[in-house]
Amino acid sequence: MTGYGRAEQTIGDRIFLIEIKSLNGKQFDLRMMTPAILKPYEIEIRNIINEGLERGSVECLFNIKYNGATKPVTVNTELLKAYYNSVKEVATELNADDNNLLSAILRLPDVVTNSTDNLSEEEWKQFEALLKAAIENINKHRHNEGAALETELLKRVDNIELHEEGILQFEPLRREKIKEGLLKLLADNVGKENYDANRLEQELIYYIEKIDITEEQVRLKNHISYFKDILKGKEKSKGKKLSFILQEFGREINTTGSKANNADIQKLVVLMKDELEKMKEQILNVL
Repeated sequence: MTGYGRAEQTIGDRIFLIEIKSLNGKQFDLRMMTPAILKPYEIEIRNIINEGLERGSVECLFNIKYNGATKPVTVNTELLKAYYNSVKEVATELNADDNNLLSAILRLPDVVTNSTDNLSEEEWKQFEALLKAAIENINKHRHNEGAALETELLKRVDNIELHEEGILQFEPLRREKIKEGLLKLLADNVGKENYDANRLEQELIYYIEKIDITEEQVRLKNHISYFKDILKGKEKSKGKKLSFILQEFGREINTTGSKANNADIQKLVVLMKDELEKMKEQILNVL
């Protein structure tokens, strides 16, 4: 969601410059200083930016210059006279120089103000088109970043898939080791002749089923496939959905680690968690 867009155009006797910056954010958060001339259209401007960018922490800057013409101003004559008379009286009492009195008063607050300035309907339409052009530019920037981000996420999810396949290779050996370990423990502490082999077989089946990770691996594989489909799809605003899928990744990986009881599988689980954390950081950039 990071991006920058800029658009500039002369409209009437003014030069409008629009700059839009966007950073990552779960919601749409717009910070905008609206010049007086655009105040009547502030709601429309916010709606256009919201519709065009959807999410992110957005800052919009407007710069307006007059194109070779004097900016219209209004002199508050009543306030000027009140200032002048008061200051003139004090200057006379103090026998002070009053040659530059008028120029000094003109710089006082509210003596000279900008005239009310409005956009015509045609000028507003031109400004609206300019605003949409700035939004289009920032979305081009976002699109380029998104293409690189898609490559990065696919690389990470492929790594998780490779580690998941490695876990499946260790699974048959893991079961044999668990069985051998229990038999040795019984033989050392009870004696081979002192336990029921049939009952032991039943208990082994129950225990191995309890720590079986096949179901977790199947679900993880399905989540990976779904993640890739969503990532490559054409739908908009897929960031939240992808984030939810990554949460499911985490559940299956964590459960696999808690059931593993195998050093080789635990190593692969750690590697998968590392890839998952990197994906979670990157997914915040996805709209």
